[in-house]
Amino acid sequence: MASCMLGLTASANATEAPDALVKRISKEVMDAAKANKEIKKGNQKQIYTLVETKIFPHVDFQRMTSLAAGRYWRQATPAQKEQLTKEFRDLLVYTYSNAVSKVDNQRLEFKPLRMSPNATDVIVYSRIIQPRGGEPIELSYRMEKTDNGWKIYDVSVLGAWLVETYKGTFASEISRSGIDGLISVLAQKNKQLASGKAGSSGNTAK
Repeated sequence: MASCMLGLTASANATEAPDALVKRISKEVMDAAKANKEIKKGNQKQIYTLVETKIFPHVDFQRMTSLAAGRYWRQATPAQKEQLTKEFRDLLVYTYSNAVSKVDNQRLEFKPLRMSPNATDVIVYSRIIQPRGGEPIELSYRMEKTDNGWKIYDVSVLGAWLVETYKGTFASEISRSGIDGLISVLAQKNKQLASGKAGSSGNTAK
């Protein structure tokens, strides 16, 4: 019975429309962030757990990393690709967690999604409505259809796409010290963030 239920859940996730998926994830994250007292207090472990369980299962980190690495991705060994993807993923954990920790009374609005029945790549547009009349924050998601349902592979905040933002710093570091050098820089940044010695992860690998 349990295996049947798991199979039904997987099937449902695979057929969920991309905008419906983002709406569901967003609502679950915002509701949890507002209801969890520990998250409100800034409990990093609770915030990381929320991000890991609710957001990241729906992100294609390998594609995101390959796009950020650009032409250098083809030069990387399988081991380097695996390690680079891991370090980039860990960096994004801190980035997303920092955003989740700031959830208060915001709400999300979504633009109607227009897509053909056979579409395999779409952009879901939304915006965060701030309380007390603050300026809305435009938030968009690039998504691809996979055998396991729709996956996010790029995010835009206020018109700046994450992959494009990192692409320049990745290329700069790789040209200076190779792919292993970039992996080392990301690993060091992640150690700093894990120990609380760094502020916001920002948008660079430095």
